[in-house]
Amino acid sequence: MARVRTLLAMLVVLISVVTGCNSDADNNVEVFTWWSDASEQAGLNALVEVFNRNYPDLTFINGAVAGGAGGTARDVLASRLAAGDPPGTFQVHAGMELADYIEAGQVQDLGGLYAENGWDTVFPRGLLDLLTVDGKIYSVPSNVHRANVVWGNPAVLSRAGIDPQSRPADLDAWFAQLDALKAAGVTPLAIGKDWTQVHLLETVLISRLGSESYKGLFDGETSWADPRITAALADFGRLLSYANTDNQFLDWPASTKRVIDGKAAYTVMGDWAENLFRAEGMQFDVDYVAFPVPGTQGAFDFLADSFTLPANCPNESGAVDWLETVASIEGQQAFNLAKGSIPARSDVSPGDYQPYQQTAMTSYRDDVIVPSLAHGAAAPVRWLADITTAVRAFGTHHDPVALQQALVDAAATHVGNP
Repeated sequence: MARVRTLLAMLVVLISVVTGCNSDADNNVEVFTWWSDASEQAGLNALVEVFNRNYPDLTFINGAVAGGAGGTARDVLASRLAAGDPPGTFQVHAGMELADYIEAGQVQDLGGLYAENGWDTVFPRGLLDLLTVDGKIYSVPSNVHRANVVWGNPAVLSRAGIDPQSRPADLDAWFAQLDALKAAGVTPLAIGKDWTQVHLLETVLISRLGSESYKGLFDGETSWADPRITAALADFGRLLSYANTDNQFLDWPASTKRVIDGKAAYTVMGDWAENLFRAEGMQFDVDYVAFPVPGTQGAFDFLADSFTLPANCPNESGAVDWLETVASIEGQQAFNLAKGSIPARSDVSPGDYQPYQQTAMTSYRDDVIVPSLAHGAAAPVRWLADITTAVRAFGTHHDPVALQQALVDAAATHVGNP
């Protein structure tokens, strides 16, 4: 009998090792993100504090993978999902970035969770529409960001004879400023690697096409062969001519730091950049300025970080606890105050937030919401990858004809309408 008991004990241990079913693993909640830099990490840390306080019996596992805009993280995640090794939850940009995961059956519909927690009433209808894919919602937003923002250094602008409070009405007026800065020996525009250039391109497209025609690029209503796209790509190339030549060696924190340090006048980046300025002790509208990319006034270029419930995820109840933390008033406030974004919930007081964030809240309430291309709201991952490849090639060859043809071909592949 002793021999039998010993064999049974060994079998239990073996099963536990193979399946990973032990009490420690059952308490783990792996949260997979690309938040590893600057304000992103600060926001995550603030959210984790709330989670740990509310669920002391659970163990947060940081699955962050570094890489601007999540490109590297998405590659790692794809490998894990294909291998049947999902994390407890993973970060994704709300909107069409989810399409491939949905098609592959890798994420669960969260409609029941929305109804149970009343999230369908505290998240604004416009946000819910942007979160919805094929009639269902598959993620919980932690925040809302605005992508079409110019950040500027007033001291650098003043030295070049430019009024720091001036707001160029359109791209042509901004080009005049950038020419003046270049003539004064200042780097007019700081940019980073290819994804930041896709980010810049989408703002130029909004500026030249307007909100409705821009949105039409992603449902076939606007042709990528449109002459207005040709003009916008010429504008995009001109903007790159004002930028630092080492851009492919920089990610967004480094290019934004050029503006903070007075080595460049402007950068175009989402409002996650705002926390970098504040971290340096700088005051909004005194030591730095922020305004919509010229020509995009009245448009809110939208993206939201959100979290999923993967199919067959380990510790599903713990992952749901994380999602409920993300959606809570306490979690949203802690996260957004640290990250510089604005809450996705509509029942949060603007008075608790920084001056720039209050301007973003007003814009989100009043302006036309358009989906970000570079950050997953407008197009599925594979389409964005094709556009990014085309933009990267343009950075090397500077051929606008080839760039537009590549964009036309990508649209034909993904929506069947160039």
